[in-house]
Amino acid sequence: MRPPLAPALIALVLLGPGAAAQQPSPHFDHYKHRQLFPSCATCHREPAEGEGALYPDPAACAGCHNGTVLPQVVWRPPEGPRRTNLRFDHALVAMMIPAGQTKPPTCLVCHGQEGGGWMAVQRVNMKQCLGCHGVTTDHLAAPDTLCAVCHLALPEAQALTRADIATFPVPPSHSEAGWVGGHGHARAATTGGAAVAASCATCHARDFCMTCHVDAPDRPPIQALAPDPRSTAIVVHLKAPASHQDAAFLSTHGATARRAPAECATCHTQESCVTCHMGTARVAAALPRRGSGRGVGAVITRRPPAFHGASFTTGHKEMAAATPALCAGCHVRDDCLTCHRPDAGSAPAYHPVNFLARHPAAAYARETSCSDCHNVAGFCQTCHASAGLASSGPLQSNYHDANRSFSAGHGQAARQSLETCVACHVERDCLTCHSALGGRRFDPHGPGFDAEQLKRKNPQMCTVCHGTAIPTP
Repeated sequence: MRPPLAPALIALVLLGPGAAAQQPSPHFDHYKHRQLFPSCATCHREPAEGEGALYPDPAACAGCHNGTVLPQVVWRPPEGPRRTNLRFDHALVAMMIPAGQTKPPTCLVCHGQEGGGWMAVQRVNMKQCLGCHGVTTDHLAAPDTLCAVCHLALPEAQALTRADIATFPVPPSHSEAGWVGGHGHARAATTGGAAVAASCATCHARDFCMTCHVDAPDRPPIQALAPDPRSTAIVVHLKAPASHQDAAFLSTHGATARRAPAECATCHTQESCVTCHMGTARVAAALPRRGSGRGVGAVITRRPPAFHGASFTTGHKEMAAATPALCAGCHVRDDCLTCHRPDAGSAPAYHPVNFLARHPAAAYARETSCSDCHNVAGFCQTCHASAGLASSGPLQSNYHDANRSFSAGHGQAARQSLETCVACHVERDCLTCHSALGGRRFDPHGPGFDAEQLKRKNPQMCTVCHGTAIPTP
């Protein structure tokens, strides 16, 4: 009596071009049942009847698994298209007659494990497939021209999920040094520069290339790929090439961009350049603008160069005066006006909190040059006058009331910080007393004053108080 049929669940699924060999189903152990079935056809019908006919009839399982002899089992053949990118159909087996033979190969030729014996099976014996096609290398190291022989292009394998695509193995060629930098040139050479190689289309689609290529619309090989958002399940990260790690790259990249803008356009859009070159947006004219159909590309973070150290603020005016074009590479006029404008003192966050209360001491001590940002003859005087801190006449006290003897020592204060005085005073205020032509004729010359030396150096200064009658020794 022939033993009852059991469900030989051979799952004809290959999730990608390099899935590892394994038992056809986690629910059925073919090898454990090897003594029950003398032939694969006991459960699996002839391949010529089509893919669906290969699965056993679930009702046949009840012969043994009836709940009395053996526990009941519930199994149904998979429905819908196979989750695979293989072109293979079992109906082709009848035509697969090896040279020198008269019959097609048996099931174990393609599904048997080497040295495993009867019913030691796996989903597919990849070595056998490659051997029949004359390939002696490992599966993933096979020539690119053979990929399309066995595999569909990714957009055609619609049954594959993103999770399936994410598990695609990486061919060893993709790990070779220089692969990332040269893969586009290699594919263009393969196809004569007109279309992408079929081997690339097996695993990739246009959306995958756009992850890095902002110039995708300008690349014929990329446009030759069909769009498929599932292709982004293979995660890649845009990394800067080795040349960008050079210490001098920041100062030399401009010449490189002018010499070969097409190389920069692979990863960079105009937005990359104007992140830093706000004042010279024209340097990005050769690059595309970010937009639909292009990848985001490299995202640049604006950082000051190394020579913009902690003390750069106090000395930057010398560099700005000597090399304005260098500054203009990154800065626009509004950057300067943040500090260098009449109303800069009212700008938030420039001075520390409560600075207004201590700014007189800061001004006297010359912690910074107030006139770099403020018009001391207008800005300071306007504020002091509105606060009642400015005298209404040359000799009327008000602001200096805190120091009752200030008039006696104001000469020294004027010599130390004359710009502080002019916040409230004008020249005629001084000449009320210090003039040889009228007024009180107080001598403004301090100890050790050398009139002859000053006269030789700048005689115009003397005429302010003495007119044309400059005294001589």
